[in-house]
Formats: sequence, C-alpha cells, structure tokens
Amino acid sequence: MTAVVSEGPVLLDIDGGVARIVLNRPEASNAVDAELLRALHGIILRCHSDPEVRVVVLSGAGKNFCSGGDVKTFASKGEDLPDYLREATAWLQLATAALIQLKAPVIAQVHGFAAGGAGFGFVCAADLVVAAEDSRFFSGAVRVGMAPDAGTTVTLARIVGTRRAMEILLTNPTIAAVEALGLGFVNRIVPKDELAAAVDDLAAELAAQPPLALAATKRMVWDGLGSTVAERLPEEARVVSELSGTSDSREALAAVIERRVGHFEGR
Repeated sequence: MTAVVSEGPVLLDIDGGVARIVLNRPEASNAVDAELLRALHGIILRCHSDPEVRVVVLSGAGKNFCSGGDVKTFASKGEDLPDYLREATAWLQLATAALIQLKAPVIAQVHGFAAGGAGFGFVCAADLVVAAEDSRFFSGAVRVGMAPDAGTTVTLARIVGTRRAMEILLTNPTIAAVEALGLGFVNRIVPKDELAAAVDDLAAELAAQPPLALAATKRMVWDGLGSTVAERLPEEARVVSELSGTSDSREALAAVIERRVGHFEGR
C-alpha cells in the first residue's frame, strides 16, 4: 500500500512499510513556522495510526535538512511575536513528542544544515541519524535571543553529556558531520550522493525486523532515560515475557533455527 501527501509544507509517502516524511519549504531551507509544524504533527499522527508503518524517515527538500525557526516570519510579527511563538512552540512540542512516541523507529536523513530548535531538535529526537558528509549542525537559539527548545535541553545532554551539551547550547558552534559522529549524535556519515541509498538500506533492514520488538525496544530506551539499571530490570523482564507469546517471536525463533528470513506481521 502507498499513501501520499504530495502538496503542502510537509510531504508523506508510505510504501513497503517505510513512511517518508519530507519537510517541504526548500525556498526557506525548510525553516519552520506554525503552519509547517501543525502539518508535521498531523502527518506524524497519521503514521501513528497506520499499522503498515514500520519505519519513519524524516528528511528535508532542497539544499538543507532544516534551518530551524523562520526568523523572517518571527521578525515580521513585531510586538505580536510572543503570541505567535506560543502557538509555534506548542506545535513544535507536539511534533517532537509524537516523533519520540512513535512505535516505529525514526531515521533522520540529514544533509546541509540541521539548525535551530527544529532542525537540531528533530535530529536529537530521532532514534537513528544518517548524515551526508557535508552536513552541519547548529543550535543557534541563544544567538537570536531565544532559548533552546524541541526538548534539546534534555535530549542533547543525554546523548553527549551535560558539559558538552552546555557548551554546544551556550556557545553555538557549527558542528561538522565528522565531529557529530564523534560526539555520538550521528550514527553514520556517508558521501552526499550515497545518502538516500544508505537510508533506504537501513530502513529496509529495520522494516524486515519484528515490529513489536522494535517498538518495545524503542519505548524502553526512551522511557529509561534517567533511570537506574535496577529500576529498569523488572520492566525489561515483563516486556521480554510479553513478546515471547507473540506470533512474531515464534516466527523469529523458527527463522533463526531454520536459517531463513523471517516474515513478521506485527502480532
């Protein structure tokens, strides 16, 4: 089954278990405004409700992944900016939370700049990040008189550590792809012309795995942030026992024993 949203600030294609969400304001380097964020939230919810979706890929049209908030729109609001930002950040919060809460793993496919609360924040909220060699990462909130959002005050610190997160968020360096890989908030870097193929391969690999197991693993990792090992052990045991009673689990065990590819139905 293929479902398509082919117009508007956010595009969606669902095929072969992979949902591809594309930020679609290339003329503005995919800078986000309230309209885009509202549309993004709606499309993520559509992925939540579609049982065929096993993996989500988030990318940007044009030269950049996402340049953050649309500062030109912000500046045009004048004294009404606080009200506008309350609306925009509410949609940003909802979209970020929805990405994290998706059952399906989320792959950020990054090229060009991933900047600001949206671009940088979506990268930190993704489960896996594949970046082109020319990618650049930049927080930038303080530089425009704002504060970090999209959860980056938590997610970035959990990924790179408190001191490095503090330095990145306060001093706003532009971080090259190789450095991002070393810091741990990028999983892989590839040549720009190989980015789409590399993400397609990873998405296909994930889509072929037992979806209930992927969803449970993703949820436990996110829910376990800040927990001790002792606190998580009972939950891990409960989930393993629960998964062992599913058809997918029995099929996975049989596939391993019989040395064949498993076929999973999400039940």
